[in-house]
Amino acid sequence: MDIDAHAEELASALGEDKEEVKRDLENLLEYSVPVDEAKQSVRRKYGGGGGGDASPSAVDIADVSPESGNVTVTARVLTVGRRSIRYQGDDTVIREGELADGTGTISYTAWQDFGFEPGDTVTIGNANVREWEGEPELNLGESSSVAMEGEPLEVSHRIGGERDLVDLSAGDRGRTVEAKVLELEQRTIDGRDGETTIHSGVLGDETARLPFTDWQAREDVVEGAELRMEDVYVREFRGVPSVNLTEFTETSPASVEVSDAAPRVTIGEAVTSGGMYDVEVLGNVLEVRDGSGLIERCPECGRLVQNGQCRSHGQVDPEDDLRIKAILDDGTATVTAILDRDLTEDIYGGTLEEALSAARDAMSREVVSDDIAESLVGREFRVRGHLSVDEYGANLDATEFAANDDDPAARAADLLEEVGA
Repeated sequence: MDIDAHAEELASALGEDKEEVKRDLENLLEYSVPVDEAKQSVRRKYGGGGGGDASPSAVDIADVSPESGNVTVTARVLTVGRRSIRYQGDDTVIREGELADGTGTISYTAWQDFGFEPGDTVTIGNANVREWEGEPELNLGESSSVAMEGEPLEVSHRIGGERDLVDLSAGDRGRTVEAKVLELEQRTIDGRDGETTIHSGVLGDETARLPFTDWQAREDVVEGAELRMEDVYVREFRGVPSVNLTEFTETSPASVEVSDAAPRVTIGEAVTSGGMYDVEVLGNVLEVRDGSGLIERCPECGRLVQNGQCRSHGQVDPEDDLRIKAILDDGTATVTAILDRDLTEDIYGGTLEEALSAARDAMSREVVSDDIAESLVGREFRVRGHLSVDEYGANLDATEFAANDDDPAARAADLLEEVGA
């Protein structure tokens, strides 16, 4: 049903002008308020009450889809996180997290405090379903009801938000992590209330490293601090999960061990994850792509320049640089490893100035990329870096790139053990 049909239905039921009702409805929908909740708000404005349709029938979580409309579910509360958002000009505290039953899990957003905590079993009535990041999500508003159940619902999912860094994914809410602040930068940004000081940097534990932002710039969040951080949320930042500390995050001292090694996974696992901040893969170089070797960059933005033209700044006096874009394959998937100037100089065996000299002698800049390809293609390398995935494929911004020196016999034994042979 489109907005005109909703407005006509409401206007007819309330005895009000359709255009006025439509404007009110559009204002609410612009702020991503679910359509059923928006309709209830319009009913209340015109004195139509909050009645609406009868309570929807109960469904299993696995059967909930973005097209389900309003549903009733009985579920175990896995996590509860709090976050402040600006809604219609006012600051509003929402609760969000995950629910589970015997058939699956689903995320939720509660627009008021219904009083439930992790571990509670609840029956939620008249929850609106919307699509969030490609998945269904329950929205609990003023027209929803929550009843506590005396008998706990048995579920196979972990109750509570405690996770290792490697287990975090974009969209996680109400998480608790213990990590060490490995890098820290203080910045001033233009926030929703004017200039705001924040901290950003890198967290680490035994399993992984991830970027983070502390929106409150806490005094105890300093480089080297080992902290327990309760009620953080995770969002995607430059293609990888990023931990966010809000005004509701509680920090306390903790004891944290940090691994110097990055988790080693197959390329297929890394790509399927959607993005990993610090990861190591092994793969054979299939090809050194165009745009490798000697390149030119815009002095203003650093973007690649072709024929002296920058897409953002037009005609510029470009700066020379070196890079490698190498396609790696391990049999599970492929990824493009991108090496900066320092790593490229190591592979090439010469400096940028020496590469420019070789290009002048050969009267071709391609001589540099040809030499690089000759030394890489067909060989296996260990690559560590930050992996991101977008509509164009997977890229791994390399921080380390070296020929693989693993013992083949040991790797074969590990593989046989993994398959149970």
